[in-house]
Amino acid sequence: MHSVEVAQVIDVSETLNGSTAPLANSAGPTRSGWQSRYVVTLCFLDAVVGLASAVAALGLRFGPATAEPYNRGHLWLTIALPFAWMVALTLNRAYETRHLFVGNDEYARVFRSGLALTATLAVVSLAFDFRLARGYVIIAMPLVIVAGVAMRYLARQRLHRSWARGERLHRVILVGHEVAVAEMTRRLRRERFHGLGVVGACLPHRPAESAERRAAGSLPPILGTFEHVASAVGRVGADTVVVLSCPEIAGAALRRLGWQLERDDVDLIVASNLVDVAGDRTTIRPVDGLPMLHVEHPRLKGGRRVVKAVFDRVSALLLLILAAPVLLAIALLVRLNPDAGGPAIFHQVRVGKNGRPFIIYKFRTMYVDAEDRLEELLSPNETDGGLFKMRDDPRVTPVGRWLRRLSLDELPQLVNVLKGDMSLVGPRPPLPREVAGYPADMRRRLVVKPGLTGLWQVSGRSDLSWEESIRLDLSYVENWSLAMDMAILVRTLSAVVRSSGAY
Repeated sequence: MHSVEVAQVIDVSETLNGSTAPLANSAGPTRSGWQSRYVVTLCFLDAVVGLASAVAALGLRFGPATAEPYNRGHLWLTIALPFAWMVALTLNRAYETRHLFVGNDEYARVFRSGLALTATLAVVSLAFDFRLARGYVIIAMPLVIVAGVAMRYLARQRLHRSWARGERLHRVILVGHEVAVAEMTRRLRRERFHGLGVVGACLPHRPAESAERRAAGSLPPILGTFEHVASAVGRVGADTVVVLSCPEIAGAALRRLGWQLERDDVDLIVASNLVDVAGDRTTIRPVDGLPMLHVEHPRLKGGRRVVKAVFDRVSALLLLILAAPVLLAIALLVRLNPDAGGPAIFHQVRVGKNGRPFIIYKFRTMYVDAEDRLEELLSPNETDGGLFKMRDDPRVTPVGRWLRRLSLDELPQLVNVLKGDMSLVGPRPPLPREVAGYPADMRRRLVVKPGLTGLWQVSGRSDLSWEESIRLDLSYVENWSLAMDMAILVRTLSAVVRSSGAY
């Protein structure tokens, strides 16, 4: 990310004299420029999606009779549908930049726009006595919703790839104490698809010389103290200021900082110290003129959990039926492998919801004596914490290495989902020895069923540290939603194709 990759500490006096000018020269395209082009591109794609869906519905519903005079109303509707679709998206704020780029909110708004437009068509047809063909609506509206989400997903993936190359990033200045700044910098540098490039930081005071040496690989360039935030923004061409939790900048100080930044339309973000609490669980409720942040409890029970359970089992059953030939072929391939020996299906005890043990099923990818050889391999373990992972594990068979790369070894876990031991999406199913070493906070991940896939898998799988995989699992437990599950399932397909972290 340009200058972000070289950690350095700049003396405050040098900073005030403008020694950071080269940073400003590397700013690249302005934020407002590329964001405006991105929104215009979305408008064009939505118009194409609306027109294509309407034309497809017209042709499939009426066929050769499309040009008949009695279908003139549907012809006009086909012409109007793209504009109506864009109006519905606008009313649902699907073009506002705060809902774009990351997260599932954008896709949810597209879905709600489709439902709203469907309801509007039904009301208008009744009000004006227009005989709207139900087949036309049944074809057009699902098409426009699915295609609309798909096109926005592809547009976002293209943007994420440019972010990964260090292009079109938000230029961020972090404001906070040294430890918090170092931690946030580390997280933002590690996660690729956030669009935030740290170009500097402002601390309460200039770090001591010993602190400078300690920060030599963690802190971004120090641009000054809290009093220098507004001037630092101009020097490095920043467009975003992130204030980390600190008592020095709160209340009146934060308000004054906002006034200084609004002159140049610089975004001000206050990073909450509520770790991994999603925005839809928080609401601001004024009490006697004071804004109080109310945190809702996680959705661990209720009707949506019932829907999730039904969706899991029905989907697992359908997938098992559809994948039966593949499962049989893999079982024969594993069983007939002369190097491996043993049964095709590997059984292992894992810990499920509320600490209840269950038997997990996987295709065998290791030699039969793999567990006996584990002790001699603990020293070259390539991950931290209680999980053993090794990129070139000698216990894995050649066929097993191929199955792991494509995640095909996990297909038998669909039986666990069908039995109710697991869910399609959830935390990674831990081993009993891992759970035995859990601290109190980590046991929180056991309040839901483990998953065949999850945030840990779509975020890097075995390439993640133990701490990061636990954080992702806890984040899923605290912020679960049906929309999140669907997004993770879609991202799982991409992760499997990339084979990232699969070994």
